[in-house]
Amino acid sequence: MTLIRQDVFKLAVPILAEQLFVASLGMVNTMMAGHISKEAVSAIGMVDSFNNILIAFFSSLAVGGTVVVAQYIGQKNKKMANNAMKQSLYSGVFIALVITLLIFLFKQQLIYVLYGSADKIVINYAKIYFGITIITYPMIALDLIANGVLRGSGDSKTPMKITMFMNIVNVILSYSLIYGINLKIAGFHLYTSGMGVRGAALGIAIARTIGGLLALLILIRGTRILKLTKLFSFRFNKNLLRPIFGVGIPAGVESLMFNGGKLITQVFIVGMGTISIASNTIGNSIANMLNIPGTAFSIAATALVGQYMGKGDSDEAEKCLSYLFKMTTVCLVVICVFSVPTARIWTSLYTTNVETIDLTTKLLKINALCIPIWSISFVIPAGLKGAGDAKYTMVTTIIGMWVFRIVMGYILGINLGFGLIGVWMGMYIDWLVRGILYYIRFRKGKWKKLVLIKTK
Repeated sequence: MTLIRQDVFKLAVPILAEQLFVASLGMVNTMMAGHISKEAVSAIGMVDSFNNILIAFFSSLAVGGTVVVAQYIGQKNKKMANNAMKQSLYSGVFIALVITLLIFLFKQQLIYVLYGSADKIVINYAKIYFGITIITYPMIALDLIANGVLRGSGDSKTPMKITMFMNIVNVILSYSLIYGINLKIAGFHLYTSGMGVRGAALGIAIARTIGGLLALLILIRGTRILKLTKLFSFRFNKNLLRPIFGVGIPAGVESLMFNGGKLITQVFIVGMGTISIASNTIGNSIANMLNIPGTAFSIAATALVGQYMGKGDSDEAEKCLSYLFKMTTVCLVVICVFSVPTARIWTSLYTTNVETIDLTTKLLKINALCIPIWSISFVIPAGLKGAGDAKYTMVTTIIGMWVFRIVMGYILGINLGFGLIGVWMGMYIDWLVRGILYYIRFRKGKWKKLVLIKTK
């Protein structure tokens, strides 16, 4: 158990620092949008609910590369780990390019189909923000896959540094472009006018591009284990793509179905008005911040379980996942206790609108009561994917989202009139159902017998 703790903290602490940094600056971005107007934060929240579907999909595709690289590292096979890294990187970016082109061609229609019931000014802001952020999808995929394979190799410090740098650039650029610059120093006067929502989109687009290119340069330069060579020489290798997509495709489908379901609940919320849209955006931003330990341990679970399974030590993989699950639960309970009395303070940092503050504060207090069950519904499946058990997590997620979250969110939020609170309650019911199913799978141990890649 001591060795497991060492492995967990070696990989998880940099991820924890990275996620804390990302969430903190994400909060700052949302605050900046909130101080443009409630229409601006509503538009950005709506578009990001769609963008996040694609980001989560690319992240899920990256899981395939993470797991296969991790298992080859467990076997101490650096050559195959590097081959898997290149296959994952090139195929993932190619898929992202195709998706970008298709969505760009139909971006106007998507806005009206998904958010046509929103206020006109919100729709106009959404068009601006969406049109710019779409083009960053390939760079997002590049960054996520590169960071994923680095973590799979046991290196979580490099992705931490890349992500921190990218987010610093994002905040500086976004602030400058949203509000403009009016700087006077020793007779020198620099002035630029603010661009509002357009500035927010350009800031995050430039930062994502820098992050993707930086991750690529690091792989080209090489780390202790991974190095991208022969950049312009590539052939698809079906023997490597089979295990990569064997995990990545089910994880990607799971992500699309899960986040597609979230998008449907977002459509419910759009019909509830601008206050509900803004409260949902702010509430999610704060909830993500509070859940940083959960996110970090989930990411670590995939890589660590993958490495143990690559070594052929499924019992240690089980002990590691059990430890991560318990650790996450304890952390979230402590944070929940802290978040209840401070909920209104956090919310007031985003907006001065009293109705938005009141509704968001209620959401956060309910979230504090329910979030301890998060670890069972997210950390355990992250570890199962590390073992290659992606099909089970895919089916379970589809059941939880489409049978429970959407249906219960509609019944509670719209039919019974609980509004945004009802939609969030549907989410917690989904967590509970999936958590029970994942825990049963974990305890039965069938996942321990899976063989994703052949031994040397």
